[in-house]
Amino acid sequence: MTLQDVVGQLPPESTQQAVGYPTLFLLVALGALVPVVPTGAVVSTAAVVALHQTAPLSVFFVFVVSASAAFLGDITLYWLGRRGVGSRNGSKWLEALRARAAPDRLEQAQRKLDDHSGTVLVLSRLVPAGRIPVMLACLMSRMPMARFARGDAPACLAWAATYGVIGILGGSLFDEPWEGVLAAVGLTLLLSGVPALWRRLRRWRRPPGRRSSGGQHA
Repeated sequence: MTLQDVVGQLPPESTQQAVGYPTLFLLVALGALVPVVPTGAVVSTAAVVALHQTAPLSVFFVFVVSASAAFLGDITLYWLGRRGVGSRNGSKWLEALRARAAPDRLEQAQRKLDDHSGTVLVLSRLVPAGRIPVMLACLMSRMPMARFARGDAPACLAWAATYGVIGILGGSLFDEPWEGVLAAVGLTLLLSGVPALWRRLRRWRRPPGRRSSGGQHA
């Protein structure tokens, strides 16, 4: 059975919406907590499906649900991290954040956070692999929860809008939803994978002395 056959057997729109929006919320919130869900691809896929539905506000609901779930996930993760910062024994969540943040990215985030905290928070969700280093930098600077939330809210809105637009563009190029899904997922993975590949290439081309000194400095 092909993907086209599967999409052709989808249930009615009302059933899709009743199941789809809660599922979208759970996947995005879970992806904000643990790196097991490609949340950008999930939002883009949901936007493609919504674009091909007859309900006029389907795409808007995808945007609202995605942004809300991302915000809830970020706030929960930040709260868990703050508990580790305030504890002498730390926490597994704080250690997990440190393990996911490259030392050079963390150092860069700390420098930028001192000068442009609001802008850095917004951009952190739009730059691939930028969210965790910035969040960890906020934790290490002991940024209050309220201040982090004020910066994270527009970041989540911008993030949901960006990947929603990717889904809309992918879905508008093709008549069949499954074709738009493939296009949107491919573009999302490309946008998230190219920067990481570029950083690895730059690190690989760096002279051995500079590589070791960077690691010792971290």
